[in-house]
Amino acid sequence: MLIKEYRICMPLTVDEYKIGQLYMISKHSREQSGGGEGVEVVRNEPCTDPKHGAGQITEKRIYLNSKLPTWMRNFVPMVFYVTETAWNFYPYTITGQFKHCCSFLPKFRVRIETRFENDNGCSENVFGGDPTPKDSVCFLDILSDPIPDKHYKASEDLRQWVSEKTGRGPLVDGWRNTTKPIMCSYKRVTCSFEVYGFQGRTEEFIHRNIRDILLVGHRQAVAWIDEWHGMTIEQVREYEKKQQEETNCQLKSDITCADSAPPIRPSYTRSISVTDESSLKKMGVKTVDMPDASSSPSSVKSPLRLNSTPE
Repeated sequence: MLIKEYRICMPLTVDEYKIGQLYMISKHSREQSGGGEGVEVVRNEPCTDPKHGAGQITEKRIYLNSKLPTWMRNFVPMVFYVTETAWNFYPYTITGQFKHCCSFLPKFRVRIETRFENDNGCSENVFGGDPTPKDSVCFLDILSDPIPDKHYKASEDLRQWVSEKTGRGPLVDGWRNTTKPIMCSYKRVTCSFEVYGFQGRTEEFIHRNIRDILLVGHRQAVAWIDEWHGMTIEQVREYEKKQQEETNCQLKSDITCADSAPPIRPSYTRSISVTDESSLKKMGVKTVDMPDASSSPSSVKSPLRLNSTPE
């Protein structure tokens, strides 16, 4: 079992981030979906919890074959997905479970607890109970921490970002100690894959991917602020619904096409030997007149070797 607590600060308030997070997740999922991969929303509806009150429950299928390490792809089917179930009660969120679709693979457990606070990440033990060990607390800087090259966009570089609606930006080194407003998303991630020989690298692999997702997503929530700032919860829910419908439709279409596509015929070459014109004609091969052997003593009747490939 590997536990890490990630702390991600943003130049927003918790109330603003409530809107920005919904917008960011919907748009990001739409952008990242294609070729049979992405996020399909199975359920997204209001719920009530005896302890936390009114909230929202979401259930998603995350298709991610190309994101698996090479050694893992050998054990999974062509269409591989993970089911995520989450309960959102602002300012508290629980991502309770991840389940993969392969019944023959060992189970793994991932639990993500989230709290949002209007501070710069200085609060201790926001989750209660036993505090996270200090060497397992990781501050993620949306300004300077590296992200995968494929996710970098100059328009989302917060050193260049300026918000027309709010007048915020750009961010500079040391911004966590000087920027107002500021909030922090505290995420405690517990990952378990108890299979001898695979546990360590699988748990580390999951945490690396979670770290990258958190960095990219929170950068985008800030960079896109002029797109969502001022929206009401009803407006962002309507936007969320539209994006989910389009993403689900595209994913189902891609997966159906992948399942129904005929197998690719391998290219090959075959070699045949024939000795007479009638055999060639039966095969549909055009022939040319050959010199008469009797008129040319030096001619020797020998097999003709033809190389043919399927059309």
